[in-house]
Amino acid sequence: MKITIIHGQSHQGSTCHIARMLAKKLNGEVTEFFLPKDFGEFCVGCTACFAESETKCPHYEKLSPITKAIDDAEVIILASPVYVYHATGAMKAFLDHYGWRWLVHRPEEKMFAKQAVCISTAAGAGMKSTNQDMAHSTFYWGVAKTYQYGAAVMETSWAGVSAKKKREIEKKLSRLARKIQREQGHIEPSFKTKAFFYVMGKVQKHGWNKADADYWKAKGWTGKKRPWRT
Repeated sequence: MKITIIHGQSHQGSTCHIARMLAKKLNGEVTEFFLPKDFGEFCVGCTACFAESETKCPHYEKLSPITKAIDDAEVIILASPVYVYHATGAMKAFLDHYGWRWLVHRPEEKMFAKQAVCISTAAGAGMKSTNQDMAHSTFYWGVAKTYQYGAAVMETSWAGVSAKKKREIEKKLSRLARKIQREQGHIEPSFKTKAFFYVMGKVQKHGWNKADADYWKAKGWTGKKRPWRT
C-alpha cells in the first residue's frame, strides 16, 4: 500500500506524530511532504489552469512531485494542526492549486479508487472545521472515501501529551487502520459522488469551459463510461 502524507506545517508536532502513527499501522510505503517547506506558493488567480491547462500554472513544476505522489498513492493523508479553527494557511494555499482537479472541471480518474484521511489536532477545539477544510477538496477531487480524525490533545507539543491520551489516540487509529485495510482494493465512490459526477457529465456535454468539456469527452464520461468499476 502506498501512502502519501501532506503535512500542513513544517514542524513535527502532535498532528505529524498522529499521521505517522496511522501510516505505520497501515504498514505501507510512505512519502511525506511538509508545507510550506516543500511547497509554499500562493495561487495567483491567473485562471490559466481552468481556461487552458494545469501546465500553465506558474507553480506547476514545483508542485509536480507532490501531484505525482498523490496520484501514485492508494491512501492520501492530509494533516493540519488547527489554526484559528481552520487548516493552516500553507495547507489552504496548497489545496488552492488543485481547483482545476475538482469534479466540476477535470478530475483525475485515479482518485475514484483512493481513500483519504483528514487529520487535525488542537490544544482545545476546532478539529471539525479544520478537517472539513481538507475534506472539501478530497470529496471534489473524487476520492472514493474520506475519513476524518480530530484529537484534542490538550497540549502544544506531542511530548507534553499525556500517556492516557496517547493510548486513546492509538486505539482509535488502530480501528481506523483496520477499516482502511478492509476497504483497500474494492472501494467505490459514494452515491453523493456518483450523483455529482452524473450531473457534471450532463453539463460537460455542452460545457462552459472548452478545456473541461474536451477533457470529459476524451475520457468518454459524457457518455456511459465511468472512472470506477461499475
